[in-house]
Amino acid sequence: MSGFCVSASRLALPDTGLISYGEMVDVGRTITSATSASFPVIGDGDDGYGNAMNVKRTVKGYANAGFAGILLEDQVAPKACGHTKNRRVVSREDAVTRVRAACDARDESGSGIVIIARSDSRSAVDLDEALWRVAAFADQGADALFIDALRSKEELRAFCAVAPGVPKMANMLEGGGATPICTPEELQDMGFSIVAYPLSLLAVSVKAMEKALREISSESSGYFPSNDSLPTFAELQQSVGFPEYYADDERYKNN
Repeated sequence: MSGFCVSASRLALPDTGLISYGEMVDVGRTITSATSASFPVIGDGDDGYGNAMNVKRTVKGYANAGFAGILLEDQVAPKACGHTKNRRVVSREDAVTRVRAACDARDESGSGIVIIARSDSRSAVDLDEALWRVAAFADQGADALFIDALRSKEELRAFCAVAPGVPKMANMLEGGGATPICTPEELQDMGFSIVAYPLSLLAVSVKAMEKALREISSESSGYFPSNDSLPTFAELQQSVGFPEYYADDERYKNN
């Protein structure tokens, strides 16, 4: 669950720290209730929404909402979206304390929620600072590590050399970001265990909606979308669960 996507789809606003913990966990609860039986979901926890005590509340709240994992970063508030400008990070001490608080919340809750500790210090400071921080996050008990906006394959490999045995996450930002796009096979060979494609669904949806709206509002008469640009009504009903609903409804009627 991408913070960029939630901010865009729920608020129609940029991912610049405008969305709150309550809004994020509410959307997350809806997502996990629909999907968690099929596969685990990782939620973007931004900067934890405050100090160490807020981080603990965030982790426990995400676990209660059904998330299998949470991504937490070391930015100052208001945070900035990855691969964008104006990113700043908290001190080393505060960054490490956030991760320690998150791991304590994981252990205290008994939820087993996976803590993915993220650093934005590659953009805010430099690569060496980012490598130092993720090594420190691993020492605090983070389950997985992530450095955002690495700028070359050499930097990706340098990241994977830190804290051997702790899973690493890569972010393949679609449409053009700081990090080179690599195949899943390349990433696995480097040592990555997790890869995110954070904007694919939002991006293709926005482009398709804009195209449809342009066609609807065009001066040409007789608008009707082509069959290859949208599902049939029956297919759309199937996507949102009408057949299962009707089958269940009939079962209760027969009883």
